Amino acid sequence: MNLTFSPEEQAFREEVRSFLAEALPNDISERVRLGRHLRADDYLRWQNTLSEKGWLAANWPKEFGGPGWGPVQRHIFDEECAAAHAPTVVPFGVNMVAPVIMKFGSDEQKEYYLPRILRNEDWWCQGYSEPGAGSDLAGLNTRAVRDGDHYIVNGQKAWTTLGQHANMLFCLVRTDPEAKKQAGISFLLIDMQSPGVSVRPIITLDGAHEVNEVFLDNVRVPIANRVGEEGQGWTCAKFLLTHERTGIAGLGHAKQALRHLKSLASRTQHRGKPLLELPSFRQRVVKAELELMALEVTNLRVIAAARDGGAPGAESSLLKVRGSELRQELSELTRRALGPAALPFFPDFLHGDANLDDTYAQSAAASAQYLNRRKLSIYGGANEIQKSIVAKTILGM
Repeated sequence: MNLTFSPEEQAFREEVRSFLAEALPNDISERVRLGRHLRADDYLRWQNTLSEKGWLAANWPKEFGGPGWGPVQRHIFDEECAAAHAPTVVPFGVNMVAPVIMKFGSDEQKEYYLPRILRNEDWWCQGYSEPGAGSDLAGLNTRAVRDGDHYIVNGQKAWTTLGQHANMLFCLVRTDPEAKKQAGISFLLIDMQSPGVSVRPIITLDGAHEVNEVFLDNVRVPIANRVGEEGQGWTCAKFLLTHERTGIAGLGHAKQALRHLKSLASRTQHRGKPLLELPSFRQRVVKAELELMALEVTNLRVIAAARDGGAPGAESSLLKVRGSELRQELSELTRRALGPAALPFFPDFLHGDANLDDTYAQSAAASAQYLNRRKLSIYGGANEIQKSIVAKTILGM
């Protein structure tokens, strides 16, 4: 069962499909299909193609250079990109800091940074979490002290995704240690090439260099790089996080993972029959499919409510919880469908250009994705924290 779309929406879907078939480089889509880790150049080649088409910033209004799509068009675009094995757009510039600049930034910041994001001239990363301040983000200790027309920033950020490629960092810092935790935070834009910025890799369970530690030692940041007023950083942070959590639902990728799972389970034999016909396994697949349908409808409602440039509400926490749990379940079922073939792990294939036959390639991808998906229920705010937000904001508990 699928959602019903209007003739205009179906025509848009065909337009997107035609564009992807023509413009998406085969080598990049193949790396995505096989679960191999993408290089910086892979991301940039694809994002430059989207930029030339005017489709890079799918959630931006026309006034800032976006396509001005409605929620259904954005949903269709994400779904078709996932089905075609297109890379996910690196979200930190386009989908995270850009909405904050649009909402809270000065005219000068909008005029300077937004066009650069559209042209892929800046690669952004996120400076939120710290050692000891992850889900309790308001407990951060990175300090910024005024010194004339600059701040002097000292501290450490952790889990900075793709920070090894970035030249810009949006960062939460404590500018008033005497204020209440949330009230003493400001939002800064930091040039990663500044003296005193250093990046150290963190290797994840699947052997990838995806995340990093970032150290800030007496880094000078112009006050002009503060977004919003001093002490308004927590407001910016919450606005940004609702956009991030909505995106974490990963509907397009979940639907593609479900299609792959059903195809795999139809081909895999169990006691002379396809695994998909085994009642216990089929029940879990059907349950996942029904939950994905419900999540899809909820996602459309949330992005429709925010179509005028506002932040998604606390419902984004629901999307984050259910979306992350569902993608973890699909990765678990895929490994089960592969059976003993899911045991081998081939990091050289995932990280480099080594070749494997299709069976081993599926095994490598399934193992890596299973390990990598463990993070989904933790990053972007742990699921336990999201449930507390729902209980307090929606249920009034």
